[in-house]
Order: sequence, then structure tokens, then C-alpha cells
Amino acid sequence: MSLNPLSVILKENNLEGKNYVDWKRNLDIFLIAGDYKFVLETDCPAIPADNASEEERVMYRKWIKGNEMAKCYILASMSNVLQHQHHSYEFVHEIMENLQSLFGTQSRSARSLAIRSLMNKTMKKGTPVRDHVLEMTRHLNQIEVLGGSIDPDSQVDIILQNLPASFQ
Repeated sequence: MSLNPLSVILKENNLEGKNYVDWKRNLDIFLIAGDYKFVLETDCPAIPADNASEEERVMYRKWIKGNEMAKCYILASMSNVLQHQHHSYEFVHEIMENLQSLFGTQSRSARSLAIRSLMNKTMKKGTPVRDHVLEMTRHLNQIEVLGGSIDPDSQVDIILQNLPASFQ
């Protein structure tokens, strides 16, 4: 029996605590691919009243099913200890908020390190400009993955600032 490639990603990247940043990135990929990420971004709709439209009923059922599936994926990709701590949560956003409070400082530390690396990066003599720009772009992407934001104009300014004086 062949495993779903996304299942393999979660299985190989179980949340243990110290790997929160990588785990969350992989989980986001998985939830987007499964069309379940919306439950983290929208509140649970109210239980439809008896006279509710079919559309309201469908939206509610879709949200509940998405929450259940996302919760299963999240719990399945955690260590046993973390599963035990989070299995009683009703909504996935509650699980993610708790995990953020437990491990979110890792994101801040990693983002700070990525920003420091970006700002201290200088192009070494003899390095092709293309390679330097790709390296800078990698740092910018890492900052974004970790929740940071640098506007496009500032990104260009940072890259240009880190070129040698001969490029002025």
C-alpha cells in the first residue's frame, strides 16, 4: 500500500517541540492541499436554525468536517505527549494558539537570526551577482516563512545595499 506523499511529510516531521517552525510550515502545506486551512482563518459558523437555508447547513457541515479533518492531521503529526495534551480541544485554532504559546518563541528567535543574517550578508569578491541575489532571496523567503514581513521596495534596497561599492 502506497502512502499519500502529504502523509509522509507529516509522519517524517512529527512535532516534538524543538521543530515547531518546520512542523508548522509542513502542516500549512498539508492543510492547504487538503482544503482545510480555512478552519484556522474563519470562526465556526453558528449551528443552523431549523429554518436555515440549505446553503447555511452546507457551510456549517463543511466547516465542522474541515475542523475534524484538520484536528486529525494535527494530532497525528505530534508526539504522544503533545497528542495527549491537545486531544480534548474542540477547535483546531485552539490547538494552534496553545502550540504558538508553547513554542512560538522559536519562530521569533529563528526570524531574528534570519534578519541578522540578511542584514550582515555581503557579496564576496568574485561571487557572481546572481548567486548573491539568490542567497539574499533565500534569507528573505525564510523571514517570510517565519512570519516576518519586509515590503518589496525595502527588499530591493537591502539587496542593493549589500552589493560591493563597485556596483554603485
